[in-house]
Amino acid sequence: MRVIGLDPGLQRTGWGVIDLRGSRLVHVANGVCASEGTALSDRLHSLFLKLSTVFADWAPEAAAVEQTFVNRDGAGTLKLGQARGIVMLVPARAGLAVGEYAPNAVKKCVVGVGHADKRQVDHMVRLHLPGCDPAGPDAADALAVAICHAHHLQSASSVAAAVARAGA
Repeated sequence: MRVIGLDPGLQRTGWGVIDLRGSRLVHVANGVCASEGTALSDRLHSLFLKLSTVFADWAPEAAAVEQTFVNRDGAGTLKLGQARGIVMLVPARAGLAVGEYAPNAVKKCVVGVGHADKRQVDHMVRLHLPGCDPAGPDAADALAVAICHAHHLQSASSVAAAVARAGA
């Protein structure tokens, strides 16, 4: 199964694609979509077009997005929320359900502690995905989201198989 993780941002949205092959995770691609334009509407449109291209190029079968946190800057939080809406719209248009994970849950899953810093996330992503070279912190965070979602998909599959065996 091909999984894409997305780390929303108005200026830079990270993305990472991995393949789930049995219990193995394999890096496929990663990058950053940098929005263009000065008007908010232009930046959001640019983000939509670039993410749509990523989806067309890599054809993910599952998607996950990091949840945003509210900070002190209400206007900044609102703009980030609008970018997050675009980030959720693209996989929805592709017919995919979108998993959502809190940043601390992603870090706990990938690093083992919920308050890991960006260097620790990058390091652990490289350990989980040998040969992977994230295109920056946003791409590393997106790959971490993909890893977290893949683990949740594996767990859900195991539970479903156990329930099916119990009912048989």
